[in-house]
Amino acid sequence: MRKLLPLVGTPSDSHPGGRSALTCRFRCGDACFHEVPNTSDNEYVGDVIAGALSRRAVMRAAAVVSVATGVGAGAVVPAAAYGGEGEGKRRKPAKKPQGARGLRYSSVAPNTADAVTVPEGYRQNVVVRWGEPILRGAPAFDPEKQTAAAQSGQFGYNNDFLALLPLPGEHRRQLLVANHEYTDEVLMFRGYDPENPTREQVEIAWAAHGLGVVVVEEDRRTGALTAVPRHHLNRRITATTEFRLTGPAAGSELLKTSADPTGRKVLGTLNNCSGGTTPWGTTLHGEENFNQYFANATRATDKRYGLGTGATERKWERFDQRFDVTREPNESHRFGYVVELDPYDPTSTPRKRTALGRVKHEGATVRLTDDGRPVVYTGDDERFDYFYKFVGSKRMKRGGSRAAREHNSTLLDEGTLYVARLTGDSPAVEVDGSGRLPADGEFDGSGEWIPLATSTARGAVSHVPGMTAEEVYVFTRLAGDKVGATKMDRPEDIEPNPHTGKVYVALTNNTNRGTGTNPAADEANPRNANKHGHILELTERQNRADSTRFAWSLFLVAGDPKDPATYFAGFPKDEVSPISCPDNVAFDPHGNLWISTDGAQLGSHDGLFGVATRGPRRGELKQFLTVPVGAETCGPLVQDRRVLVAVQHPGEVNGASVEKPASIWPDGPGKIVRPAVVAVWRADGRDIGV
Repeated sequence: MRKLLPLVGTPSDSHPGGRSALTCRFRCGDACFHEVPNTSDNEYVGDVIAGALSRRAVMRAAAVVSVATGVGAGAVVPAAAYGGEGEGKRRKPAKKPQGARGLRYSSVAPNTADAVTVPEGYRQNVVVRWGEPILRGAPAFDPEKQTAAAQSGQFGYNNDFLALLPLPGEHRRQLLVANHEYTDEVLMFRGYDPENPTREQVEIAWAAHGLGVVVVEEDRRTGALTAVPRHHLNRRITATTEFRLTGPAAGSELLKTSADPTGRKVLGTLNNCSGGTTPWGTTLHGEENFNQYFANATRATDKRYGLGTGATERKWERFDQRFDVTREPNESHRFGYVVELDPYDPTSTPRKRTALGRVKHEGATVRLTDDGRPVVYTGDDERFDYFYKFVGSKRMKRGGSRAAREHNSTLLDEGTLYVARLTGDSPAVEVDGSGRLPADGEFDGSGEWIPLATSTARGAVSHVPGMTAEEVYVFTRLAGDKVGATKMDRPEDIEPNPHTGKVYVALTNNTNRGTGTNPAADEANPRNANKHGHILELTERQNRADSTRFAWSLFLVAGDPKDPATYFAGFPKDEVSPISCPDNVAFDPHGNLWISTDGAQLGSHDGLFGVATRGPRRGELKQFLTVPVGAETCGPLVQDRRVLVAVQHPGEVNGASVEKPASIWPDGPGKIVRPAVVAVWRADGRDIGV
């Protein structure tokens, strides 16, 4: 095990993507320090993008009306930064903030405050924290006396994806669904010994993983949103909850274990990162860095998924043999799927949808075809890996009848799984990895969705030579390798714009691009040693979600706007906020794209940004908030009058521990640092950014 670096106030530059050693250990098992799992010779997408501020965008930018410079205007650190409503002392803005509709707020300045910093004229509150009791009988949180039984009834750790669903008949209440991605044991347990965790600590960690469902209620007087404990819909799903494997790989020999000879039942879900909501009222959750939980792997297929050859960081294999690959070789094959949950039925069994493939799913978002079939976009969060699309073959049934719900519960089991291949339109010699434009002045090209396998009620068919359908669904990365998919810079959240149908792909970073024997920049991944990331905009042919062809163009290349290698859809760069490492994305009611960051490399804390995707202000990017020391901004959700973010892993800084905290958020000095969900709203009660 690698030694922790000394405690510092910001992440060490020695860790890719700006993450601290602590983050690398506990979230992804030091993935960036391991050999790149993808050793295929497929084209690297960075080589495709490297070219281009488009000439069209430059011409359009010249016509953009003048706007007030956003960076730094009106930024404040709330006085009640540790869980209060954050009113603080604010100066009245000199004039109403300008911007695209939905983005008319004073940009928050980059900062390193140990607080959630919001724009002038906005308020905030903590909705729910790690450890708050949400189920009947769960005790109040006591970090010095925590038990697995208590944690199983309390809000989990490291909240990530968030969904808010309506609750008909319950005025001012909504249903909050959250992912609990992973645990930071050194920040949870006093005196934690990473070489010798106790069974109780391990079982608490199992209970702190998974998913959470909790009803929340708005205070009409203040605008605050708070959890409603003991509601009958509240639920905790953990690493030991029973799940059902469905779809074409269910029952496969590759999924059978000694505990489950049917290959159809699995305990728990792990490392749930982002997700999505479906038009039929369920939520989707991506199992991402599941590889880090499995020990002693030696097979080539395990290596392609990043499983380690020795002991794991958390040592779970000491307490349950299913985490030891030598004892249960197929258990790891049962993780890495998209999970579907019905949050309206607390007795339902959540399902792992094998038809969507097995990769490190960042999340999963849904769009319907013109005739009502589901299309699911998902990214594989690994350097030089791919992004995918599933096109269902069954139409969704409208309404909430039992028959409709039963039918819709099968929609993600039948259809075709595709992987993306992108082609740039500039000669390779014109793409040198520096960000210099190719001769045509464009970052753009065309693409195709390559079919991997098709699942029907009668069975499944592979479209990949040399692989059976079951192998495609269980070893999806290898299928992508074989068909020549395009290697991307950590494809994370992928979401279609509900207003335009255009699809946005967040590519967080890839400092390995162009180093050693690794692929160099291409026109779709424009920079070597890409530490800031970028966002692609895809347009399906004829705007049909089920099309097998698409056009793509560069929407945003992140970094300091003063850097000539950055690009903001042609908007004047002296009028945008600096941004680094885009991760999760969401859309507001106006069609603006909201971007949360992870591991920002510009000396400021991570944050949430809004950017216009159309109109004369297309590319105008403004920072809306920043998060505390060591934290990541997750799960952005933007409603008409409220923004929600999941503040994940606050205090996750090299050398930090319970005894030596790096952050005192959200409850102040003397209290243990706790991940939490935060709501932000306008003090005057009006819509966000108008």
